[in-house]
Amino acid sequence: MNTELYTEEDLIKGCRQGKRPFQEMLYRRYAKKMYGICLSYAGDRDFAQDMLQVAFIKVFRNLDNFEERGSLEGWIRRIVVRTAIDLLRQKTGKENFFEDITIDSSLNTDTIVYNQALPDLGLKELMGFISRLPEGARMVFNLFALEGYSHKEIAQELNISEGTSKSQFNRARNILKSWLGDKYR
Repeated sequence: MNTELYTEEDLIKGCRQGKRPFQEMLYRRYAKKMYGICLSYAGDRDFAQDMLQVAFIKVFRNLDNFEERGSLEGWIRRIVVRTAIDLLRQKTGKENFFEDITIDSSLNTDTIVYNQALPDLGLKELMGFISRLPEGARMVFNLFALEGYSHKEIAQELNISEGTSKSQFNRARNILKSWLGDKYR
């Protein structure tokens, strides 16, 4: 079945009725983009694929809760991000995997946008660099720079302080800058 022949509403209706072809079409429509999100959190392809599968199981189980006021893609994205965070916690066996680092009070990371954090890189190259970051720094970097969460939202989601969120973002940014070397300074 061609996913483009069906509207988002058609896919939702078919999935809510438990029709496998519609579930497959919904998966195909969003899987590639959501896999990229999973990969940015997981750090490796196998774990990212596991995250994606678990997230889509949650999507299908909870589709009745989608109120169709916002975008379906945004709703799926939130499930994927939360699933990624939950699975990382399970994998590490740690509730809090953020290193205690000194917070530089002069940081104003709320005004830093993604384009200032990293130069223009190809997606594959960027994901390779992000996947090598320490887990805590990678998670905050993803939530802030890629997902657009505020440090306050990140703090609430991850049960950390805003200062820890800011310092982890700065740590990730500095690590990425050091890896990129003089080429991008």
